[in-house]
Amino acid sequence: MNILFASSEVAPFIKTGGLADVAGSLPQALARKGHDVRVILPLYEGIKDEWRSQMTYLQNFNVHLAWRTPYCGLFELQKDGVTYYFVDNEYYFKRGGIYGHYDDGERFAFFSRAVIESPGHLGFWPDVIHCNDWQTALVPIYLLEERQRVPELINAKSVFTIHNIEYQGRYGREVLVDLFGLPDSYFHERMLSYYGDVNLLKGAIYAADYVTTVSPTYASELRYDFYAHGLAGVVSDNAHKIRGILNGIDVERYDPWKDQKLPMSFSAKQMKGKKACKAALQEMSGLEVRPDVPVIGCVSRLVSHKGFDLVVEALPEIMGMDVQMVVLGTGDWAYEEAFRNAAWQYPNRFSAQIMYSDAFSTAIYGGADIFLMPSIAEPCGLSQMIAMRYGTLPVVRETGGLKDSVQPYNQYTGEGTGFTFANADKGDMVWALRQAVDLYHGDQKAWKGLQKTAMTTDFSWDRSAGDYLEIYGWVTGK
Repeated sequence: MNILFASSEVAPFIKTGGLADVAGSLPQALARKGHDVRVILPLYEGIKDEWRSQMTYLQNFNVHLAWRTPYCGLFELQKDGVTYYFVDNEYYFKRGGIYGHYDDGERFAFFSRAVIESPGHLGFWPDVIHCNDWQTALVPIYLLEERQRVPELINAKSVFTIHNIEYQGRYGREVLVDLFGLPDSYFHERMLSYYGDVNLLKGAIYAADYVTTVSPTYASELRYDFYAHGLAGVVSDNAHKIRGILNGIDVERYDPWKDQKLPMSFSAKQMKGKKACKAALQEMSGLEVRPDVPVIGCVSRLVSHKGFDLVVEALPEIMGMDVQMVVLGTGDWAYEEAFRNAAWQYPNRFSAQIMYSDAFSTAIYGGADIFLMPSIAEPCGLSQMIAMRYGTLPVVRETGGLKDSVQPYNQYTGEGTGFTFANADKGDMVWALRQAVDLYHGDQKAWKGLQKTAMTTDFSWDRSAGDYLEIYGWVTGK
């Protein structure tokens, strides 16, 4: 099968969040199954020379974007069985930061036109064009007409993945014709019209042949206004073609036996190195080096929907237990200050690392005992899976991918991979944390059993890739 994967960011080339991890891992998993997979993304200023030096210039052409015909260059890079195409236009992409510009709508409309027009210039006949989030939401819409005009697109079907429905690409109606180059007939309730504005994500949900979300529970949650950010009715109207598939992680990259950033390697069969990693984490965090006390770790953006109102409110109860805690991340000033104050109030027991550090996050995954992730909403989440891979048991709220990936501990059977709570409530979170802490202190045999189960749970992309191939087969009839 020929698959064209379109994304506004792709790891390891350029990354701001989980979308890049998906776009970097899923295509490789599909390629390993014998498919011709090609990924297309913008050639941003932030893509480093180490990748640019490996690119080959292919060609250039002018795309058709309303009344404009801007330049589009294509560069190619081969890596891990996948062909990557980089769309070059310095006016749109030679900028600091990849999002947050005044003309993002135009920038990603240009990119979407490049996605649609590139197969005709490359002689590539995609069976499926897999698009991701609002930045490529115009691709399924453009495809409605272009598959009749471009021979290479005649049999192409579109799959659209919602990674986070909060970001929708909403613009005034006046952009429809002049900026996006679409006839005014697309402005109706079962396409782009949304309270007098243009909503690109809404249009993609209606236009795509199939829609996926990044976890089964998130797909169900999107039928409720609390999670759907105004699109619950749209999701329900298209429920017949929406399915949630849990994201995976790169199990080669996140492997405590091979991870060179850890002070000592370990595995589910040989856990000795976990103790060394814990001692190293305590030392680098300014915590007292004690092997007998559980360390609670947090790696996150410090924002409200990640559940940090609950954490800040519960700090006295949490620190009233025999625990240590380290928080790594940046975000809202109020949370940053609350954690700095906690570090002052609980010296040698609480560490506030108000920064982003890949090395420090690895130290927490590898050295902590408990990983706290009390998100109010979490479409999928990767941190809980990474933590489990490193034998750090998660405490999570039952939402989105957290519910789908963490099996709650059953004290009677010993089954589980972590600890969960349902309500976005401080007391419920503290109860789940206390359950974890009590088990750590009171039953190390059961604790180690949970660690082993968590570390050996299959979160590889091979599992998810099979689910996507099932959908591709359904929409194409292959």
